Amino acid sequence: MGPFAFFAGLLLGVMGMGKWQETGSPFWLWGSVAFLLLVLGWGLGAVFGGRK
Repeated sequence: MGPFAFFAGLLLGVMGMGKWQETGSPFWLWGSVAFLLLVLGWGLGAVFGGRK
């Protein structure tokens, strides 16, 4: 994962949190949290797992 994809993923997660605050729907909240965890896991895996 490149740095641009990582920051785009973080931005998308934060935008989902904003949508949750607008609508109050728990689906936006849990979807955003799950997506952020996925992006963070993918990013940390790329850093520490390392492609050789």
